[in-house]
Amino acid sequence: MAMQTPAPVEYSRATSVDDAIQQMANLNGEARFLAGGHSLIPMMKLRLANPGHLIDINPLEPELSYIRQEGDEIRIGAMTRHVNMLESDLLAQHFPIFHEAEHVLADPVVRNRGTMGGSLCQADPAEDLSGVVTALKGQAVVRGPGGSERVLGMEEFHVGPYMTAVEPTELLIEVRFKVKRGHGSAHEKVERRAGDFAIVAASAALWIENGTITDCGLACSAVGPTTMHISRAEQALIGQAPSEDLFAQAGAMASQDCSPSADGRGPVDYKRHVAGVLSKRALSRAAANALR
Repeated sequence: MAMQTPAPVEYSRATSVDDAIQQMANLNGEARFLAGGHSLIPMMKLRLANPGHLIDINPLEPELSYIRQEGDEIRIGAMTRHVNMLESDLLAQHFPIFHEAEHVLADPVVRNRGTMGGSLCQADPAEDLSGVVTALKGQAVVRGPGGSERVLGMEEFHVGPYMTAVEPTELLIEVRFKVKRGHGSAHEKVERRAGDFAIVAASAALWIENGTITDCGLACSAVGPTTMHISRAEQALIGQAPSEDLFAQAGAMASQDCSPSADGRGPVDYKRHVAGVLSKRALSRAAANALR
C-alpha cells in the first residue's frame, strides 16, 4: 500500500524574495519552495518527493501576486493564484485564453490556492497553463542569489517531464507577455471528467493584421515529455491568410509532431488524432477572435 504520510521535514517561512533565495542557498538547494502545495504535498505523501526542508513563500504574496501592464507587456507575478487569473479583467481584455484555460483547470479548491509559478515549475506535461504560456510566447523571469535575473522562453524553461531550467537556488518571480495588435487566442481540452488533467489540450494564439497572420503560437499538452511547442505549424501559418484549410494543415502537423505515449487515457493514435482536431479548432477560434 502506498505511503500517505510525508517523511519528516523541516519548515521555514520566507520574508522576502531575496530572503527565500538566501535560505535556499544556505541549504545548498536541498529544499523546496512551498506555494499552493497542491502538487508538492501529494507527492510528499506518496514519498515521491522528500525535500527535507520546505521554504514557505506564501508570505511573499504581496510582493509576487499581481497582474499588471507595464508599457507593451502584461506581467503576472509567480504567486498569482489561478482564481485571480480567471477573474482578471486585464487578462480578459488582452489574452482571453487565460479565462478559457483557468475555467477548465482542476476545481475551485485548487484554483483558489494554486499559483502561476507552481504550475510552470511543476512542469507536468499534461498541465493546462504551460500550453497557454507557450502559445502566448511568454517569458519567465527567474532570480538568483545577489539579485541576478534570467529571462527564459518556455522551450528553454521546460527541459523535461517535471524538470525546469530553474537552478536550485533560483526562484521564478514573474511571467511576461507582449501585447500586440490583432490578437486572438483559444484553448481546447479533452478530459475524462471535469477538472481532470487533459487527455489532450491545445492552446493557440494568432496575431492578424490586414488579413495576414503576422505571428502565431501553438502548443499541445499531454502528448509529449513536456508541453509540445508545435513550431513547424507556426512557421507554416505566418504570412498566410487565415482559412480553415490552412488550419487543417496545421492540425495535421500537430498530429505528426507531437509525441504521445499510450496510457490509461488512450492509445497513441487516438491522442495524435485528438491533438490535430483540437489544434485546428483552437486556431479557428483564435482567428475568429482576432478578426472581431
